[in-house]
Amino acid sequence: MAVLVAGGAVAGFVNTLAGGGSFLTVPLLIFLGLPPTVANATNRVGVAAQSLAAMGGFRQENVPGLRFAASLLPATLLGSWLGAWAASSVSDRVFSVGFAVVMLAMLPVILRNPKPRAPGERAGMGLPLQLGVYFAIGLYGGAVQAGIGIPLLLALVAAGGLDLVRANAVKVAVVAALTLVALAQFAAAGKVLWGYGLVLAVGSAIGGYAASRFGARVGDRLIRPLLTLAVVAAALRLLSLSF
Repeated sequence: MAVLVAGGAVAGFVNTLAGGGSFLTVPLLIFLGLPPTVANATNRVGVAAQSLAAMGGFRQENVPGLRFAASLLPATLLGSWLGAWAASSVSDRVFSVGFAVVMLAMLPVILRNPKPRAPGERAGMGLPLQLGVYFAIGLYGGAVQAGIGIPLLLALVAAGGLDLVRANAVKVAVVAALTLVALAQFAAAGKVLWGYGLVLAVGSAIGGYAASRFGARVGDRLIRPLLTLAVVAAALRLLSLSF
C-alpha cells in the first residue's frame, strides 16, 4: 500500500504538470503481480482520481479550462473509440517510431516561451483544424493511453495557442473524461482490481492536486523543463522498444 500511494503521488504530480506518469505506475502494478492488461486497466482508477483532483486545484487557483475542454471532447472521444478499434491493425514498431518523431518535432513549440493570450483572443489555428489534431490524439489515447498527456499538452500549446498553465488545466479535464469512459469499459469487462486501484488513487489524487496548485503559482518556469524532460524520455522509450 505504501509503495502504491508513493508511486501514485509521483505519477500524479508528473502527469498533471507534463505527462507520462503511467510509464511508472503500470510497470509498478505489474511488479506487484498484476497481469499487464489488468495493470493497464487498474491504472485508470489512479489517472481518473488525479485528473479530478487536479481539476479542483486549478479551479481554486482560478485557472479556466472546463469550457475549452468541453469543445474538444466530441472529436477526442470519437478518436479514442476509433483508436481502440484500429489498434490491432497498426504494427507497434511503426506506431512507436512515428509517434516518437512527432513528439520530438513538436518539442521546439514548448521551448519558444509562448505568450499567454488574453481572454477571448483567438488562436492562430482555426477550430476545425484544432479538432482534427485532437481527433488524432484521441486515436492515440484509444490505442495506447499511457503518456497521452504529453501530445495533448503539446497540441493545446501549438494548436490551441494556450500558455502552459492554462493548457494543463484543459488537459486534465479532457483526460478525466477520456479515462472515465475507458474505466467504465474496463470495469464492465472485469479487468479492474479495485483494491489496488483505490490505493493507487489516493496517492495519485494527492500528487495531482499538489501539482495543480503548485504549477498554477510557479507557472512555466517549472512546467516547461519538466515537460521537455517527459517528451524526451517518452520518445527515447518508444524508440528503444522499436529497435
